[in-house]
Amino acid sequence: MEIRTLCAVAMPLSQQFDSTPAGAESLPEPGAVRAQLRRLLAHPLFTNSKRYPVLLAYVVEQSLLGNAGELKERTIGVEAFGREPAYDVNLDPIVRMTAAEVRKRLSQYYYAAEHAGQLIIELPLGSYVPTFREPESRHAEAAVPHADPAFPAAETPALVDRTQNQPVWRRRMALAAALLAALLIGFGTGQIRLPRQPSNLERFWEPITSTSSRVTYCLGEPTEPVDRNRAPDGGLSPVGSLNVSDVITLARSIEPIVPRNGAYRVVAASATQFTQLREGPDVMIGAFDNLWALRITQDLPYGFRVDDGLRKIVDRSNPRGTFWTLRWLEYDRKLATDYAVVARIHDNTTGQPVILLAGILGEGTEAAGELVSTPAYLDALLARAPRNWDKLNLEAVIETQVIDGHPGPPKVVALRTW
Repeated sequence: MEIRTLCAVAMPLSQQFDSTPAGAESLPEPGAVRAQLRRLLAHPLFTNSKRYPVLLAYVVEQSLLGNAGELKERTIGVEAFGREPAYDVNLDPIVRMTAAEVRKRLSQYYYAAEHAGQLIIELPLGSYVPTFREPESRHAEAAVPHADPAFPAAETPALVDRTQNQPVWRRRMALAAALLAALLIGFGTGQIRLPRQPSNLERFWEPITSTSSRVTYCLGEPTEPVDRNRAPDGGLSPVGSLNVSDVITLARSIEPIVPRNGAYRVVAASATQFTQLREGPDVMIGAFDNLWALRITQDLPYGFRVDDGLRKIVDRSNPRGTFWTLRWLEYDRKLATDYAVVARIHDNTTGQPVILLAGILGEGTEAAGELVSTPAYLDALLARAPRNWDKLNLEAVIETQVIDGHPGPPKVVALRTW
């Protein structure tokens, strides 16, 4: 599969991708549809694939933009999967096969009881135009009690009088028992809940999700031959204006990334202006394909450097010159190990919070995105950090083993806070 431009997600790279595009206002609650799309893309049914989230995000966004009439097999193949305009859809049925799998996974998602009550996104059979609908109400109207004429109201005062004749301590015990029973029933039915402590995932992304300013997501662009020409067995080549791995990282982590106010944009590194980075928090995706990421990390403990053509992550605070670099099974063709930097910092140059997800190559970037969007992996990283890590700058180096072009689980090999 090839993806040539950001059109695989939303619109041409030459434009900024805003969360509230023109034309979406006429659709029923587009913000709710996009919020549900983010939930779907963050679920393991979609995050473990490279094709399914691309197709689903593309058809939903194009529908919200008013382009549903253009959602044909060939158009999706060209714009979402990078096929040539004249490609044979019968010899290459990637769109049909992917759509069939997306339909199945949508059914599996909504079959789970924990997703009841969520807005429903469907991809009808025989069509690539998604439908959106609210779930059917599951709440029955509560029955209203009525007075029973068989029990005259005149008897009630007598009952009250007998209760008041009981000793004070006995009445208090009865009241306490009644309150305890009510509390237990409330907890059991979920109507009474203790304040929930935020998870590590929520605390990690809090500088982004709690902002009232627009967030800028800056994605890398392939510039080196090793990025443009490498085609690992079973993997993807980064072609066109964006690195495919950077787009996948954006899609994988979009659920925790997107701020509550929904104000964000996705732009390529070459189109990102310094004034935009100063408007609000920034998320940097990619390293050597992202000049802004290289600038922001140039003074951090862990940063990127090229020595005699060898790309490295270096430990600047270690006088022994510790560094991490790629390991190959077949140089420039078959990668064995990649490394990445994950950072959560307040950048002094822009004056804004920055989250960085940057691998030496695309596989490392994907592993970084998986770490910050998967609670188990993020918990393992933060277990090595101080208790007040969310008040500090944090930077880590992670390692991922690569099999047939696909990154394995991220492993933390170094961590710094300050």
